[in-house]
Amino acid sequence: MSKNKLHEYARENRKKATEAENCLWQWLRNNKLHGWKFRRQHPLAGNMIADFYCAQFFLIVEVDGGIHNTEEIKEKDAGRDEWSKELNYKVLRFTNEEILSDIDSVLKKITAFIRAL
Repeated sequence: MSKNKLHEYARENRKKATEAENCLWQWLRNNKLHGWKFRRQHPLAGNMIADFYCAQFFLIVEVDGGIHNTEEIKEKDAGRDEWSKELNYKVLRFTNEEILSDIDSVLKKITAFIRAL
């Protein structure tokens, strides 16, 4: 996929975000996490788009739901996580349900993870 197509795809996915992604984005965008800057639907190396990305810590935050519950997608996600780690990205994954039911716990996990770096 060309760089332009990748950016176009990322922009389009911002418009189709799940409720959980929108909820988490509101918190991340409003600097609720100590001023750390996150980007939404951010294109990375190798035609990969991260749900949320913090360049300062090479941190990818993925929001999984629906389709991510199938074995095929779980295997692809695991492979993608391994590839990401080889490129020095750190990956955190949360389900839609985790975010919608307890956003404070999700934010605490992200904060603790970053502080442990």
